[in-house]
Amino acid sequence: MAVSKKTTETMEIHALKQGHIKLRMIGQTPMYFNSMGAKAWRDLLVGGGKKTAAQKKDIKHNPEAEFRDSVYKKDTGSTYLCFPAAGVKGAMATAALETGGITKTSVQRLIFLPESHIQIWGKPFLKMDIVRSADMNKTPDVRTRAYLPQWCAEVEIKYVVPTLSAHSIVSLLSNAGAIVGIGDFRQEKGRGSYGTFAVAGAEDMGDHQEAWDLITQEDREVQKLSMDQPMYADEQTAELMEFLQEERLRRAA
Repeated sequence: MAVSKKTTETMEIHALKQGHIKLRMIGQTPMYFNSMGAKAWRDLLVGGGKKTAAQKKDIKHNPEAEFRDSVYKKDTGSTYLCFPAAGVKGAMATAALETGGITKTSVQRLIFLPESHIQIWGKPFLKMDIVRSADMNKTPDVRTRAYLPQWCAEVEIKYVVPTLSAHSIVSLLSNAGAIVGIGDFRQEKGRGSYGTFAVAGAEDMGDHQEAWDLITQEDREVQKLSMDQPMYADEQTAELMEFLQEERLRRAA
């Protein structure tokens, strides 16, 4: 009786390949920075603690400190200001919800941003706004942030091919720029329309080249000076700062 031999089939597993593209983001609406301040980090680490009687008499806000705390900054590079690359990837993932042919989960798995932070060009101004707190009563408060009337950025993106293509990455980032944005009070949140951007290739910027050349002049040196010696974004902020300086002098007397 013949004994049949079983044949073993070899499974071939191919490594995924990555594509690479460098794109430029040109702000279409102003951008608010929204970094969590150093004091908030410390309070989360060790707890806020109760204020002493003397502390309760202090002026509630320090706009200059809050302005400087609102930005992400870097020690080296062409710019002083930067923005978390994860925020850009998050914008692309959110845009996938409104983009046919791709899912949010796919974006999170198949797209990689090698840099932890991307460079942001543009001159920051100190701006105050009335906001609603997150408490039950939605208590109004004054919030100070760095505000960039014009801005641009460059982002490096890696992606899995052939599942995704360079064209699909450009389209997805463009959709993110139109319907999501980056920073505070952005388009995604509904009420604000800040942080939106257009997308162009690093090699050929087309109609966006002039704007890029203009904004990138507001580089590290300009930004550092603006953070050290802030200018006010609007008349309302200037009036509030004038009142604050008078109040500081009155309390110091």
